[in-house]
Amino acid sequence: NISGALCISQAWPGMARTIYNDHKRFLETYLTPYPGFFFTGDGVYRTSEGYYQLTGRLDDIINISGHRLGTAEVEDVVNDHVAVAESAVIGYPHEIKGEGKMLVFLPLKPGYTQETLAAELRELISKKIAKYAAPEYVQVTHRLPKTRSG
Repeated sequence: NISGALCISQAWPGMARTIYNDHKRFLETYLTPYPGFFFTGDGVYRTSEGYYQLTGRLDDIINISGHRLGTAEVEDVVNDHVAVAESAVIGYPHEIKGEGKMLVFLPLKPGYTQETLAAELRELISKKIAKYAAPEYVQVTHRLPKTRSG
């Protein structure tokens, strides 16, 4: 059980080879962070059985009260709650703080209700990450929007 950056050791037919008019940026972004590997920009979790689970973009950062938080980090904690099927975390504008607080979208697993969910999630995030990372709003949805690839 380990998590880290998803990097690929060999070239494949459809991979990018440059960024138009900015090859230096291509090298710095995808090849320099992990020499000898192509850095995809995604985080990954590998189970002890050898299965891989993508955890999200490593550059997906929100600024909450001056603290930089990865959305995947918060989503992992939210997904640990027994009632939560999956989640999506975003920052939203604040008049004074810029990005201010965060908003959590989540569908519930069958058989669960949302009565005490927001308070439980705030407490869980406060314990596992920090008090400032607790979400301002928790929005229960029927499902999360997906791309074609899921």
